[in-house]
Amino acid sequence: MGKDKNGSFGWLLSQSGERKGKFVLSVVLALFSMLCGIVPYYFIARIVNDLLTGSTDKSAYIINCVIILALWLGKSLFHALSTANSHLATFHTLAVIRKKALDKLAKQPLGEVISQPSGALKSTIVERIDSIETTLAHILPEFTTGIGAPVIILIYAFTISWKLGLAALITVPLGIVCYMLMMFGYEENYGRTVRATKALNAVTTEYINGIEVIKVFGKAQSSYEKFAAAAKESAASFVDWMRKSNVYMTFAMCIMPATMLSVLPIGGIMTMHGTVTAADFITMIILTVGLIEPLIAVMSYSDDIAQMDTIVSEVRNILDAPEMERPEKLEGNISGGDIVLSDVHFSYSDKEILHGISMTVHEGEFIALVGPSGSGKSTVARLIASLWDTESGSITLGGVNIKEIPLDEYNQRIAYVSQDNYLFDLSVRENIRLGNQSATDNEVEDAAKKCGCHDFIMSLENGYDTVVGSSGGHLSGGERQRIAIARAMLKNADIIILDEATAYTDPENEAVIQKSVAKLVKGKTLIVIAHRLSTVSNADRLYVIKDGNIEEQGTHEELLAQNGLYSSMWAAHISAKDGEEDV
Repeated sequence: MGKDKNGSFGWLLSQSGERKGKFVLSVVLALFSMLCGIVPYYFIARIVNDLLTGSTDKSAYIINCVIILALWLGKSLFHALSTANSHLATFHTLAVIRKKALDKLAKQPLGEVISQPSGALKSTIVERIDSIETTLAHILPEFTTGIGAPVIILIYAFTISWKLGLAALITVPLGIVCYMLMMFGYEENYGRTVRATKALNAVTTEYINGIEVIKVFGKAQSSYEKFAAAAKESAASFVDWMRKSNVYMTFAMCIMPATMLSVLPIGGIMTMHGTVTAADFITMIILTVGLIEPLIAVMSYSDDIAQMDTIVSEVRNILDAPEMERPEKLEGNISGGDIVLSDVHFSYSDKEILHGISMTVHEGEFIALVGPSGSGKSTVARLIASLWDTESGSITLGGVNIKEIPLDEYNQRIAYVSQDNYLFDLSVRENIRLGNQSATDNEVEDAAKKCGCHDFIMSLENGYDTVVGSSGGHLSGGERQRIAIARAMLKNADIIILDEATAYTDPENEAVIQKSVAKLVKGKTLIVIAHRLSTVSNADRLYVIKDGNIEEQGTHEELLAQNGLYSSMWAAHISAKDGEEDV
């Protein structure tokens, strides 16, 4: 992965786009805030000098006090404006990064996405990116004031007495040594916390999603132990780290600000010997009291800055991941709707799943993919749906390789329904409307009626306005599938792919859905994957897939006549069906 010359911070600024000007404005305002915070020291010193010389000019004291008050108000105002601008720019930048990350996931091959734990992805896109906010929003204004103010104060102090100026810095090297010891092993310690947090997120997600299986099979104890172990490791990774750092941090925070330990005795001796006037000595005390505090404030962000490299690296691992190669604009012309697979090979996790699949699906044809579980049927469907990319061989639509068709344009031509369809935590109506965002309420309900799910929707608590819950958890598997089919039908795509789309539906409702779908897909290309062979026996052509190869192809009657794999599968299917009827 390539790195920007300016590192993580430079890369973050490059994502700010048109809001980069707000970061610049934030720095300018921070400079004004810093000056308004420094100049009062000069006027305080003037007041002290006047008091020491016995001046009784009340108007001078009042003017100096008014100026100090105005400057402190100005400091607060400019600081507020500075942080407001930096936060606006930061939140915009984080939103841009999050959108890019989600867009990248949509453009990556499905296999690459599902191979990563969802908890880890969620952690990176939500928590990790969010944790950048503190650093990015504060680093520019805080560093400007935190470093600029002490430098200017120190320069002014050196003009008064370079010896006292050096005396004020005596505690700094000792504090820095303590701070360096505190940071020793930082990368290793932080890396451990990142790994532990990701593992905890992944185990938590797994535990929650699998709670039904855990309860049914009595695995609560072992599953909880796995979760508890991940939680303990996550906590230990932070506690151990803090335990190692606390002593050094305490010494650093106590030693560095203690400038008076050196300034008072040295300044006192110098005043006694007449090397420094009493007024200058008091001025130096006033100046050096606040000399180190801004630096400590800057140092407090070093932890966030160090973490930012790791976080940005995680985010960029997502953004720089290879994606499916698709053009932004279609160059050629798509002639018709024939889908042709030519010598298609595909591997998953270094294991080849498809070994040179070749098949043709003519426009408007109804074909079925059947075969034993794990034979590669769903993989073929996903490749046709462009959820994955072929490793070798090609898939064409209307004579054009689908890799040469823009992803959005190709997606408009495909409606894909799998057995594990996802429903969002929205109403039934809005979940169906995802198939066509511009559809009216009447069109949504009409699609539901045509798919045979209007009646069960109306039986829900709030009908079409019933919220289905996270992942559609408030509905049964069959109900979720029927809504997913209605969503796909509302899309009105030219090519319909049903991958075990009625797997969770009872036989009675399956028959209703099959009849409804048959009416809706007239004139469209229909590709169906099914285990219940009776539901696809009327297909124009069936492809029997076994171990990643096309074993047989033909109509139902032709395949039965061949007395091969399909024939034995059909016999087993009829036997099982008869058994169900006997029960």
